[in-house]
Amino acid sequence: MKKVVLVLICSANLAVVKAQKHEFLNPPKFSDADLSKAKSLLDENAPAEILYKSVHYRIDASTGDLHKEYVYRVKIYNKDKAEDWLNVEVPLRQSGSDLETLNKFKAFTYNLEDGKAVPVKVEKSSKYKSKESKYVTVNKFAFPNVKDGSILEYQYEVLSPFAFLYLVPEVLIELDTPSLYTEYVLDSPANIAYNINYTGELLPKYREVADKTLYGTQYKTYRFGFENVKGFKTEKHVRNDRNFRTKISAELHSTHFRELKLYSSSWDQISKRLNENEDFGGELKKTRLAKENMPAGVLEMKTDFEKANAILSYVQKTFTWNKDRGIYTDNGIKKLLETKLGNAAEINLFLVMLFREAGIKSDPLIISTVDNGLINMVSPNLTKTNLVLASVEINKQLHIYDATSKQSSMDELPLKDWNQYGVLLAKDNVSQIQMTNMKSSNTYLTVDAKINDDGSISGSYSDKDTGAYAMYVKDSYDENAEKYKKQYKENFSIDFTGIDSKVLENGEFESTMKFSSSNLIDRIGKKMIINPMLFLSKTSNEFDQTETRKYPIDFGSPTTKVKKVILEIPAGYVIEEMPKNKKIVTEDKEIEYSYAIEQKGNKLEVTSTTKISSADYPKEYYPAFKQIWGVASKQENQVISLVKKS
Repeated sequence: MKKVVLVLICSANLAVVKAQKHEFLNPPKFSDADLSKAKSLLDENAPAEILYKSVHYRIDASTGDLHKEYVYRVKIYNKDKAEDWLNVEVPLRQSGSDLETLNKFKAFTYNLEDGKAVPVKVEKSSKYKSKESKYVTVNKFAFPNVKDGSILEYQYEVLSPFAFLYLVPEVLIELDTPSLYTEYVLDSPANIAYNINYTGELLPKYREVADKTLYGTQYKTYRFGFENVKGFKTEKHVRNDRNFRTKISAELHSTHFRELKLYSSSWDQISKRLNENEDFGGELKKTRLAKENMPAGVLEMKTDFEKANAILSYVQKTFTWNKDRGIYTDNGIKKLLETKLGNAAEINLFLVMLFREAGIKSDPLIISTVDNGLINMVSPNLTKTNLVLASVEINKQLHIYDATSKQSSMDELPLKDWNQYGVLLAKDNVSQIQMTNMKSSNTYLTVDAKINDDGSISGSYSDKDTGAYAMYVKDSYDENAEKYKKQYKENFSIDFTGIDSKVLENGEFESTMKFSSSNLIDRIGKKMIINPMLFLSKTSNEFDQTETRKYPIDFGSPTTKVKKVILEIPAGYVIEEMPKNKKIVTEDKEIEYSYAIEQKGNKLEVTSTTKISSADYPKEYYPAFKQIWGVASKQENQVISLVKKS
């Protein structure tokens, strides 16, 4: 089943639009009346509202530096629900000796006191830094004296030497917070050309794309102004809603100083430059490293499948990913072999080298991970890619590997990898590959329990995930094991003990534990009323959206979820009436749900199974999901009455 998401892109450097009578880069004067506003007219429930937002990018014609200037004025209606606005975060990038610097920082909190606006300055003493990675440091400033009704105003400039190496930062026009006015301005010298990529549904009220004399020389300016932008409404089962928000980005296309130099023109040219780069193609040419480190016995294996899987297993067991993504090696594959630790490019490019050395046709596949957004296929550029995978062609079929995860296998990759498209860099040609996860990731929830004489219930619980879901859960566990275990008690309000989480030999991830509860049974006279699904019953319909669905439904993987409860009934009790079994399936058999209950001696077995056959669906499927989940909720909230025999 083919699903397509349309992304609208306009190359603003190809069209000159006559400017309307609107002045950009002209913040309105501060208005005391704004301090008296009780709620947003765009959304009366909004905890905050942007009164004015300006993002101005300017390329210095003499130095090539990028000046990033920001001006914000934000009204706070509900401080407790507007935490994202109570601090300013300014990320600064560093690469080698080059680093970005923060300049012209000014920030104030305004409050209305005795009918007058009283400003409180954000002092430098409120600043603190955090190292997000070895490339990025975040400077954070806290606003003082913020109350319901406050206005927060700040502006700053970041001076960056990375205009040619990186994307000019993408600007989101649609935030969760509504905005009265948002503008985007890019001023670029005439001899530096950018592709302006415009994605989303909203159209600017004001726009200007023109050649002008600015800062004493010829510039190309791109200016877009938006009024009355409502807050973006998120939807469940959208893995990265940034793909659907209105946003603007600029990618370096070319420079024309002494000669014309293209930075993005075609995937073939990009592939050629990658192969010439010492941190990509240069590493792939070090075939001796693969020859000397080929695992024993691989070359004697009969089939390419056996060889490929054995090589993957060797790389997974021998090397560990340091969590750094990217398509270029950092310390090189030789260093990887020495330390057994490397970034994604080092691990997966070495995997490609070993495949090739074993006689298997293998090539790198570059992608953008889900959280990084979609690759712009219309305007080829490396800046939107952030991960390299390994591919093999066996019996004229393409298969994909990612050795950064020790649980992955052929065509079974982490959820972050499945992001619509990838670019296959074969030796003889470059092709776009549709990234569709066909392998099911399953969840098995199993309870084995008994009803005790005192009316409490105790037993064991197992939570097991397979495939991409298992990799995702393992990442969550590695990030914070105690937080991961704590979620069981928080999600179910059950007293779990002895929680043991681990990766099984086949790559599945399982958590097992004991539990007891005195809150699962209601007593009415001689009867015990109980839901046989216990704490696994579906208490809410996650497909509860009342507005018309706008975006595709994305699970990341086909999936089957099985919930099974085995419940021992105490001696002397009988079941008054059994719940009804149920099965519902869509006409195309894409979505299926069943509920089955059976008594076997003194034990009751109840099983619910939800099967979703594809990784993602167009929005038109939403009513079907809503209906089936409604049926599931009703079935799983059936109760039984246990009556004591006289």
